[in-house]
Amino acid sequence: MSSPQPAAAPEPATGRYRVRVATRTAKAFWLVAIVIIAVLVFAPAFASRPMLQDLILVFLLASLALCWNLMAGYAGLISVGQQAFVGLGGYALFALIIVGGFDPLLSIPVAALIVALLSIPVGTLVFRMQGAYFAVVTWVVAEVFRLLLAQWRELGGGTGTSLPRSATNDMIGLDFVAELFGVRSAAAREIIIYWAALFTVVLVVGGCYYLLRSRVGLALRAIKDGEVAAQSVGVSTTRIKFAIYLFAAFCAGLVGAIYFLQTSRISPDAAFSLLDWTAYIIFIVVIGGLATIEGPIIGAILFVLLRNTLSGYGPWYLIVLGVLGIGVMLLAPKGIWGNFSQWTGIHLFPTRRRIEIVSQASKDAR
Repeated sequence: MSSPQPAAAPEPATGRYRVRVATRTAKAFWLVAIVIIAVLVFAPAFASRPMLQDLILVFLLASLALCWNLMAGYAGLISVGQQAFVGLGGYALFALIIVGGFDPLLSIPVAALIVALLSIPVGTLVFRMQGAYFAVVTWVVAEVFRLLLAQWRELGGGTGTSLPRSATNDMIGLDFVAELFGVRSAAAREIIIYWAALFTVVLVVGGCYYLLRSRVGLALRAIKDGEVAAQSVGVSTTRIKFAIYLFAAFCAGLVGAIYFLQTSRISPDAAFSLLDWTAYIIFIVVIGGLATIEGPIIGAILFVLLRNTLSGYGPWYLIVLGVLGIGVMLLAPKGIWGNFSQWTGIHLFPTRRRIEIVSQASKDAR
């Protein structure tokens, strides 16, 4: 009589891996973000002109801070010369309007494209340096552009120039906006510039978020964790960094074009100001949170609030900003949003990938 066969051992539960990035909080926030953007689009209908001007500044500073954060926080490119591309964007806009006879609104994207093209040879030069030398060279390049444009007599030379009234009064869409909101041409011009600044910050936020969630984002995180290790697994670190550098230059050109279109006046010292376009931007990123998308936005809002509150106190304004920056670096080195997200686990723009195991039973149930 044959012995009974032993029962077959149950097969281990098989499963597969799934990579997830989005969170429930982020999905809910996107609905809120759509509402916020819709409100901001129609803000000229109920907001005062000073409030619109403050919002324009917030949008432009946040855009510039996001790009600097993308370079420094992810690609490891510590630049102190972003004022070069802001100034070039402003001067390209003025040259297109005054010399080329372009419409002011159409000149904004063209000026940004010119800056992006100019950043290619500039990047080829500065990428020969590493670390502190890279930072110094970016500042030197900005100074070279400042000195060169100070010799351009058609745009005012060292004292600068202003846009002619005829150019700003013939802007595309000016009559439509003036009739829509029942305002004069000056206020209508401010509304158009406000919409351009809003479009820019949405473009930059969306662009940064898309890059960080793409394969480029994976490469940037690998570079951040260890550049040599990233190179050893096939990441083209130089090419990735150069692409980020060009993206940041294009966005800085947009910011410069919009800002100096709003002020209607430009000069070499204002266009290539290290304090306005780099020092303040670093402050915004530091207090908001390096290597986050939310941090630079929060930092820009806080900076404008502090500027409006303390600007009447003269030198104390800069002292308070310095003390606040030092305090945040010592007590909350990850910035306001960085520490908040670490404590709460809330990420409105999640970019980190999480691996989840999906069981066979769950797979069959679907």
